[in-house]
Amino acid sequence: MNHIVLFRRLKDVAPDAAVEAALVERMHALEGQIDCIRTWRVAANEVDRPICWDYVLESGFDDVDGLNAYLFHPVHQALIADLKTRFEWAAVDYTVPLQA
Repeated sequence: MNHIVLFRRLKDVAPDAAVEAALVERMHALEGQIDCIRTWRVAANEVDRPICWDYVLESGFDDVDGLNAYLFHPVHQALIADLKTRFEWAAVDYTVPLQA
C-alpha cells in the first residue's frame, strides 16, 4: 500500500525556513519510530511554479492495516497537530499490481 501526501503552505502563513526544517526533520524521524513503515521519502519542492506544492511524502506499507496503524499512531497524530498550523494537504493511497 502506497501513501503519497502533498503539503502546501496555508495562504496566511509566511515561509519560515527554521520552523519548516524542524517539521521536515520530524517527518523524517517517523520512519524510525513507527514499525509498520516499509519505505519513506520526504522532499521539498525544487522548482518554483504556481502549480507545485511545497513538500511531498512518499511512503509504503505492507497493506492497508499497516497504513492505518501509521495513520492513527500517536507520534504521527502529534505531528499532524503541528502541521495543521502551517499546511494543508492532499493524499492518495493506492496499490500497484505486480506486473506479470
